Amino acid sequence: MSYKVKLEVFEGPLDLLLYLIKKEEIDIYHIPIAKITEQYLEYLNLMRLLDLRLAGEFLVMASTLMQIKSKMLLPIDETQAEEEQEEDPRAELVRRLLEYKRFKQAATSLEKLEEAQSDVFRRRVTPESLDGTGEPAEEDYFEASLFDLISAFSKILKTVPKKEFLEVVKDEFTVERKVHDLLHLLVVKPVIYFSSLFEKAKNKVEIVTTFLAILELIRLQEIAVRQKGSFGDIQITRHPDHIKARS
Repeated sequence: MSYKVKLEVFEGPLDLLLYLIKKEEIDIYHIPIAKITEQYLEYLNLMRLLDLRLAGEFLVMASTLMQIKSKMLLPIDETQAEEEQEEDPRAELVRRLLEYKRFKQAATSLEKLEEAQSDVFRRRVTPESLDGTGEPAEEDYFEASLFDLISAFSKILKTVPKKEFLEVVKDEFTVERKVHDLLHLLVVKPVIYFSSLFEKAKNKVEIVTTFLAILELIRLQEIAVRQKGSFGDIQITRHPDHIKARS
């Protein structure tokens, strides 16, 4: 079964590139194209492993990155270099990223204005507002992106012994069952740390199934995923709309 997962902030390949640039603290004007291409392809492979539907734009961007990488590996023609200064192969990509980044910032500003005017509690949440203590938060929590989740999932997979990837395991885990288990766990524990969900996983199949269940609950808007600051530890709670419905 494939899942079309689309969170509000991160949607396409440019979003993934901006995420990687920020995560690695890279100067956008001097992108180490070999490193970014390697990490971009790693994310795509994880998305394929999870049987997520990849939009064609992701594959087009992968080809673009490979083309830029190839151009940068070519030896410089000294004769041509003397006649004219050839444009950096990354220049067009940098222009696209900067333009898209400005667009996203403008869209975010407009969204904040809209939320302020309508007084709607949406994307920014605090742990206390969800666990019922009523105390103000010391620091804001922000919605985690799909790429944050995949990054955390990648770290979990790297802890699995390599032999697990070769074993044929009986299909004893289903997404539907894991969805039920997660919702039941959230009744007992209002806040769950992402990494804790995989501590007792028996094998790779259970890890993948649990992660797909998380994505399915996000798609159904049953849960919210959040983190304190960029790339912080991911926490899972019931979606604010469900919290309000019970209160």
